[in-house]
Amino acid sequence: MSNKYIELLKNRRSIYGIGKDVTLADDAIVSLVKEAVKESPASFNSQTSRVVVLFNESHNKLWSIVEDALRKEVPADAFESTLAKLNSFRSGYGTILFFEDTDIVKNLQNQFELYADNFPVWSEQSSGIAQHSVWTALAEENIGASLQHYNPLIDDAVKAEWDLPAAWNLRAQMPFGSIVAEAGEKEYMDDAARFRIFN
Repeated sequence: MSNKYIELLKNRRSIYGIGKDVTLADDAIVSLVKEAVKESPASFNSQTSRVVVLFNESHNKLWSIVEDALRKEVPADAFESTLAKLNSFRSGYGTILFFEDTDIVKNLQNQFELYADNFPVWSEQSSGIAQHSVWTALAEENIGASLQHYNPLIDDAVKAEWDLPAAWNLRAQMPFGSIVAEAGEKEYMDDAARFRIFN
């Protein structure tokens, strides 16, 4: 069976070898990100996802923030491999930061007390869906990306650098760029371990 959406999912991979030779204009990338996030579902149509797109010096600044934070945590004799990884992200064209607006989550918890414990969980699910939507949309444009998680280590510095609201909770960082090195072969566990079908 052929299904366009399944083909899109297969095309989305973790691409770590990225460069700056992106043919899509910055405003087209921003438009793509906006549409992907806006069309991603959220519980109660809460629209909790917030996104910051970083290009040029802002992109480089982010990875300097990450480097500064990690130098305080990673032993000096082990930092070389960490720096190589960060430099691979710096080599990209830009970075997308994904946040969740905790003020909306708290308001929903107050409005719907019966579901209060679920709203933070649903917020995380919404964030994951938005990230996946953007990632897949980028892949369709032949732009490679990967998902990184240096939060909460960098949260305060990121908010201070770009004057972001305190209620925005950083969830992930997505460096992106032209595809310099393809992803390796993807391995799948046996279907019998993952799926059960009943009639």
